[in-house]
Amino acid sequence: MTAAASEADDRIIRESGIDARIALIIQPVLKAIGFRLVRVQLTGQNGLTLQIMAEREDGTMTVEDCEEVSRAVSPALDVEDPIEKAYHLEVSSPGIDRPLVRKSDFAAWTGHLIKLETSVLVGDRKRFKGKIAESDADGVLIERDKAAYGEAPTVRVPYDAIAEARLVLTDDLIREALSKDNRARKEAKKRRGEPEDDASGDATEENEHEL
Repeated sequence: MTAAASEADDRIIRESGIDARIALIIQPVLKAIGFRLVRVQLTGQNGLTLQIMAEREDGTMTVEDCEEVSRAVSPALDVEDPIEKAYHLEVSSPGIDRPLVRKSDFAAWTGHLIKLETSVLVGDRKRFKGKIAESDADGVLIERDKAAYGEAPTVRVPYDAIAEARLVLTDDLIREALSKDNRARKEAKKRRGEPEDDASGDATEENEHEL
């Protein structure tokens, strides 16, 4: 990732290898149409699948949004051709048990249960499960779900040590996620002058790219 692209990417958890190259290609396209990248992952699923997880700035992502993103990034991927083989393109929302990739994600979901893995040992561990007690500019304080004997009930994890983090599906999370999503959708519809509805849920759009 170039220095300019790195500065434009406010994610603290980023891709490596071919995934990073793809992220570099699609991020300017996403930004131009009002979306932000959550994650890129090339997997061996269904032959070869390029999974792009994205969302609007307000955190919403409808099926129509997925289709819009797919239409926008496909030409850029075709021109740059970072993947040598035929692949399926899958664009999706982050989902309720979403990955946390920005500092703002940890702040937004304070009080909720997460699973977190670090790239280096933090307090003799690399894997943690617990609630986000608080977050600041440098890291996140985790209230352990089940502290082992002799362990402190909380652990502070610096952002630069985090390799992966995601929300754990709970009833409280589902309620709050649906409430946030509905509020954001209503605000978006109000701004666009459209009638409100109560539709919500994860969205995915797929298509196939051949050589």
